[in-house]
Amino acid sequence: MTLVQILQLTGFFIVFLGLALSMFFRKLPALLALPLMAILISLLGGVSPHDLFYHVIGAGSIRLHNAYTVAIFGGMLSFLLQKSGVAENLIKNGAELAGDRPWSVGFIMLLLIAMLFTTLGGLGAIIMVATIVLPILSSVGFSSLTIAGLFLIGVNLGGLLNAGNWALYIDIMHLDIDTIRSFALTLFGIAFIMALGFLTIEIQRDGQKLPLKKFLVRGLLAGIGVFILAAAYFRVRDHVFFIDLWRTLTLIIKWGLIAITALTFLQILYDFAKKLTDRERYMSRIKWYAYLTPLVPLILILVLRMSFITAFVIGLIYGFIATFRKGSINMLSQSIIEGGASVMPAVVLMMGIGMLLNAIMGPGAEWSALHAHSEWPVLAFLKPAMANIIPSSPLIYVLVFTVLAPLALYRGPLNVWGMGYGMAAIMLASGSLAAAAIMGLLISVGTIQGICDPTNTHNVWIANELHLDTQEILWRTLPYVWVVAAVGLMVSAVWYF
Repeated sequence: MTLVQILQLTGFFIVFLGLALSMFFRKLPALLALPLMAILISLLGGVSPHDLFYHVIGAGSIRLHNAYTVAIFGGMLSFLLQKSGVAENLIKNGAELAGDRPWSVGFIMLLLIAMLFTTLGGLGAIIMVATIVLPILSSVGFSSLTIAGLFLIGVNLGGLLNAGNWALYIDIMHLDIDTIRSFALTLFGIAFIMALGFLTIEIQRDGQKLPLKKFLVRGLLAGIGVFILAAAYFRVRDHVFFIDLWRTLTLIIKWGLIAITALTFLQILYDFAKKLTDRERYMSRIKWYAYLTPLVPLILILVLRMSFITAFVIGLIYGFIATFRKGSINMLSQSIIEGGASVMPAVVLMMGIGMLLNAIMGPGAEWSALHAHSEWPVLAFLKPAMANIIPSSPLIYVLVFTVLAPLALYRGPLNVWGMGYGMAAIMLASGSLAAAAIMGLLISVGTIQGICDPTNTHNVWIANELHLDTQEILWRTLPYVWVVAAVGLMVSAVWYF
């Protein structure tokens, strides 16, 4: 390596470290730091002024247009759920079903929060749900730290199944939805087990008397049962009889769901007609099928393989019809305007991420066609340098990224809302890691960012609401979530190496 290359590499390191520290100490927000990083990296890598302005800044800002369009429509649906009262009533009804049993209340709240945030997103939605959930959890004897941790874990569980979050991995790494879905569902199961452990252990620390032995015995029996079922499945999955049985059951379930959907649709149409003819009786009531609104986009994407934007549009229409009453048209209009506006910070951040991606990986086929037999300057320089330091074996992959997982905090290099996608671009460009392994890495360590990060706006708001310090939430939740990240990395290593 020549002296010029050493100076170049040192410059890259200084830019990354300097801007990372500026985000760490809150001197510069990520939505400004990322575009600045893209510009400096391009200049250090030898990108021409024309390519910088046209390909990095211009084309980079719209590189993730699909992802932030999905975010905009998701914000619209989120606001419709808030304004229609669906989210509020869902939480209240869940609490009434649980009664005054702390563990049951916590468990039902966890499920409802997770379900809501498969669609909901943004600080506004978190504040809306939290203002209902936090007093309920407090009323049954939960400490402030337990409440904060449980709520954030529930939000993260929903986020793992929020199909809008998967769009980035499709856009950036060109992964198919089946690969992302399989890993996200698996990590959801791991995180859900952690959530139950957090709930049970932290209630004990709060002084609540629980039959801990009963919970442990039931958990052990459930684990053994799952192991036996899994072993039996892998033993007989290729047997003709079981294949035919599975196909028959699948067909029955499929037509059963179709029948239920048709009946629900007829019920919605009947109630819609009643609302138009008998307003006094029907206008103010929220029907049971309105509570299915958060699940509509998820089902359309997972089951019918529908596009993200179409699924959210249908969810928006379904929510409008299912909650129709006087003023619904104005409510829908406000949800579209305010919901779109609510995700603008995320949209701007995605623009910065797109610029950084183009700065590192290049603009793609258009640039390559104009520069035959030539590689993007930054990419050509970083490939050999990064290939020597990125883990290339499953064991090293798990060990290194388990130790480095806290770098997902404070907008660090593994934080997808900080420098994470820039690092992902470098790892992808080096060719040392498969795109699926990088996805597994980011989703796994992303649980630490989603739950523990003191720089998250929702962590700051919850800490202020419960009179806590964000660092207290970090230290209470980090041991649990770190284990989830480690197990997720193990699964990723087994599947994708």
